[in-house]
Amino acid sequence: MRISEPAPDAPPRPHAGFRPASFTPPPWLRGGHAQTVAGKFLRAAPALALEPLRVPTLDGDFLDLEVGPEPAPQAPVVLLLHGLEGSTRRGYMRQTMLALLEAGVRPVGMNFRACSGTPNLRPRFYHSGETGDLRQVLATLRQRMHGRAFGALGFSLGGNVLLRYLAEAGTAAPRSLGAAVAVSVPYDLAAAARMLEAGGMGRFYTRYFLKSLRAKVRAKRALLESAVDVERVLTARTLRDYDEAATAPLHGFRDAADYYKQASSGPVLGNVRVPTLLIHAADDPFLPADAVPVAAVERNPWLLGAFTRRGGHVGFISAGAAARRQPFWAETEAARYLSRLLGGAAVSRPIGSG
Repeated sequence: MRISEPAPDAPPRPHAGFRPASFTPPPWLRGGHAQTVAGKFLRAAPALALEPLRVPTLDGDFLDLEVGPEPAPQAPVVLLLHGLEGSTRRGYMRQTMLALLEAGVRPVGMNFRACSGTPNLRPRFYHSGETGDLRQVLATLRQRMHGRAFGALGFSLGGNVLLRYLAEAGTAAPRSLGAAVAVSVPYDLAAAARMLEAGGMGRFYTRYFLKSLRAKVRAKRALLESAVDVERVLTARTLRDYDEAATAPLHGFRDAADYYKQASSGPVLGNVRVPTLLIHAADDPFLPADAVPVAAVERNPWLLGAFTRRGGHVGFISAGAAARRQPFWAETEAARYLSRLLGGAAVSRPIGSG
């Protein structure tokens, strides 16, 4: 594993001396595709006692959240952001919630618009650079949970959203977040789109995402017809085609290329001023290895890179995790990092389930 160290001019111990544990996949799950697919099917979604919370948005829409139990009085709070066409119900989200609870941190899962199972009300969805919703949710949580330490954790698209938010906030971000983690981020959206257009497995992943995206478009067809060419959206064969036909016009971008340029997090990592752990595998099949901004991470002392050779995309299935003998590596390391920086205390008693 390659771990980026703070630069000589770094703030004192920005990462509290944290060092990620090493990651070793089992022999039968060494490839990036194997890790990616296994990551989906081996991660059960544990039952947790989660309370629903609906947050009205400023434009007349809503965001659905799931709030975890409080493992201890005044426990720090971490907001979780899922990936493309994910939700708070996905295995990686629930496993992370469980790991956070066991580390003494209260998790709150955020569903992006139209991802909670209920169609949203406006002629729009969500995208990799949408930071306004995240900003509003954080403000709402800080009002409801006043005096807590706050952190955030994003997977894939959600990680990109989180990094864009941190970069936009700059030195103002520490007032709202004390620490962050981003896992398997598509730092260069154009490079990620090209990779998913190449090869049989890239097309396999694309079909998986497009099936869900098309279903949401059909469900909101009447609302969307005045804003986009719905038939063009429904016949998209690549994510770039979809972004050209739907994401760009619905969210104010000129075209897919303009969206990718404006929403990619890689070019703005230098502006992040919150201690942030970045977990990424060189064999991630959603992003070329040469598009991972290792140099930019090493130049910014607020960023700590946990870059592994293997692990796939939101995979990171270790030998023990594959045999259900230990927690999943990315979730465990993310929870350890956030708990250390935010002041969580490990919980010895079992966390109640729903």
